[in-house]
Amino acid sequence: MSQKNETITLILALAITAAILAIGFGLFNRKSNVNLDSLTNGANTNSPVNVTINNFPAPTNVPSGTIVKIQGSTSLVQINQALKTAFEQKFSGTTVNGEAGGTEQGIQSLIAGTIDIAAISRPLNEREQAQGLVAVPLTKDGIAIVVGYNNLLGSKGLTQTQVVGIFQGQITNWSQIGGKPGTIRVINRPVFSGTHQAFREKVLNGQNFGTTPNIINWPKDETTVVLQQLKTDGISYATFAQVANQQTVKIIPIDGLPPQAANYPYQRELYYAYKEPASPQVQAFLGYVGSPEGLRAMASPNPGIPGEVK
Repeated sequence: MSQKNETITLILALAITAAILAIGFGLFNRKSNVNLDSLTNGANTNSPVNVTINNFPAPTNVPSGTIVKIQGSTSLVQINQALKTAFEQKFSGTTVNGEAGGTEQGIQSLIAGTIDIAAISRPLNEREQAQGLVAVPLTKDGIAIVVGYNNLLGSKGLTQTQVVGIFQGQITNWSQIGGKPGTIRVINRPVFSGTHQAFREKVLNGQNFGTTPNIINWPKDETTVVLQQLKTDGISYATFAQVANQQTVKIIPIDGLPPQAANYPYQRELYYAYKEPASPQVQAFLGYVGSPEGLRAMASPNPGIPGEVK
């Protein structure tokens, strides 16, 4: 009898232990799921912060005398101007000052607190995010490969492989890619240009530009002057919105695709960045940008990919 009682006691103890473990596992599993979800949502620090413009409400009025200072990429010059015009017309007495000097200059000025918004053509990195900067995606943009209107290439397009070869100095004569004989004069944008960095990542797959004598590193991040330098033998790159309506240059299809094609290979995001906590003028301006009026104004000068304005 004693042995039987001991057996029953042992069975009951095991059953109670199993029940306790099951309850504990269930509680732990629920808690772990919550923690894992929260970690997953914030783990991708290499990507731009997923903040939508509509996080800031559209302003109904903005105090007269409000000034918004924007500086950065030449890729956003037309969008900046369109939003400036629309914002100042809607809110009397406000001023939006825009200056192009490159993505890096815009970011440094934003960190220093001398501007309100940086117009940038690349995502923020971890170091910049750690300093309180937040990137707001605006629209997609195609990086266009451009040549002079009477270029030696003629009406031919290029493949992605050929573009890499040209900008890395492996292809140096137009005759190597079906054009008339002549040295290819590559005009590269400066290293502090966001478009330069995006080109290196998207087009050259993170590899370096070439250093052959036919590759010229332009000292300033300026599009108009670069386009004027193309002539019959030059090639360069620019944001599609800046060259779409130019009569003196030709946009080269890549693998048969123009920059406005949905599957064009050289696409990137353009952003506005601000520093937390957002100032009243930043909240007002970005709130307007995210409104239906702001989205229409932003889309008007951007002949890029239809329907991609966020």
